[in-house]
Amino acid sequence: MVPKLRFRAFSKEYNIRKLKETADIVTGNTPSTSNSNFYGGEYMFVSPVDINEEKFVSHTKTTVSKEGFINGREIPAYSIMFVCIGSTIGKLAINSHPCITNQQINSLICNAYFSANYLYYILEKHSKKIKELAGIQAVPLINKTTFSNVELYFPNTKEQTKVAGFISSVDEKITLLNKQYDLLCQYKKGMMQKIFSQEVRFKDENGETFPEWIQTSLGTISKVYDGTHQTPNYVEFGVPFYSVEHVTADNFDDTKYISDDVFEQESKRVSIQQGDILMTRIGDIGTVKHINWIPRASFYVSLSLIKVRKSFDSKMISYCMQSDFFQKDLHKKTIHVAFPKKINLGEISNCKIKMPASKKEQTKIVILLSAIDDKIAVKKAELDKLKTWKQGLLQQMFV
Repeated sequence: MVPKLRFRAFSKEYNIRKLKETADIVTGNTPSTSNSNFYGGEYMFVSPVDINEEKFVSHTKTTVSKEGFINGREIPAYSIMFVCIGSTIGKLAINSHPCITNQQINSLICNAYFSANYLYYILEKHSKKIKELAGIQAVPLINKTTFSNVELYFPNTKEQTKVAGFISSVDEKITLLNKQYDLLCQYKKGMMQKIFSQEVRFKDENGETFPEWIQTSLGTISKVYDGTHQTPNYVEFGVPFYSVEHVTADNFDDTKYISDDVFEQESKRVSIQQGDILMTRIGDIGTVKHINWIPRASFYVSLSLIKVRKSFDSKMISYCMQSDFFQKDLHKKTIHVAFPKKINLGEISNCKIKMPASKKEQTKIVILLSAIDDKIAVKKAELDKLKTWKQGLLQQMFV
């Protein structure tokens, strides 16, 4: 067994190995939470919440003291941590410093014949397949024995190092782009805070300050609609069906589809048009997306659709809805139920909006923030392209 894509210097067959042959596997434990002396120290205590898209974990939400560290199970630096319990099974990372983990995580401490980097990437490739071992149950679980007996294909140590080094260089570029993307998002957030708090004001062509801003309600300048109340039957090809995930990820390419008949039925009630605004209203409420293309799509109940009246600039309204002023009022009106929190449609219309009275000042704000958005979109496209390329490499360079 060999991969599709390989460095020319290597030709030997790969060998199948169980995970327990490649590393010592340690299941974490939680030091007693009733002992305050165990917590708040200099050592990392890793739980699934600390494992995200980054390869390395270098800090954690919760830390432990030396005493707490001793009461855990030490994981040496540069071990692989793999979530094996809960809804996030399959998430993994490498610890940059010695740490302990909670019981949801199995850590692999590689032996001398296996590269920790290579093991990380092969587990990343097969994480979804490993996750399926948990089966369908109230609390998904892959026990240590099952995890330890997972079989994967490995080359010799030299080839492991070569392959892992190449993929690591791609990861470094992804990390750099992520930082640039985050900095642009932070810059936009900072500019919006200054603009909507009126710390920064634009001047007219005569150098004079524009008139004072006005305050109104969203319902006064727009009409708010609800999405469809039932998840429809999906088809292989058809009309895109947007949901809360598309808005929160700002990605409308990867979507499910509904039939033309279902779309025609839904569009009689309300249809999405260029210039409309989508906003999440269940769960992580308040994420806003301005529709700047000509759509032919339907949308799900987790979203509200805001149709701005023609006398107002919908792009400007979308920025007003992203401001702290609007978001604070929106979250005051949320209903906290067991799961998830939500806001009623009528309350969205009642949310307060603050905006410039002058159309010219609105235009200046839209031009500035749109330029930042364009830079963010370019950086995100670069990042997505590189991530897609990496996924292709994982499929071709690992068995």
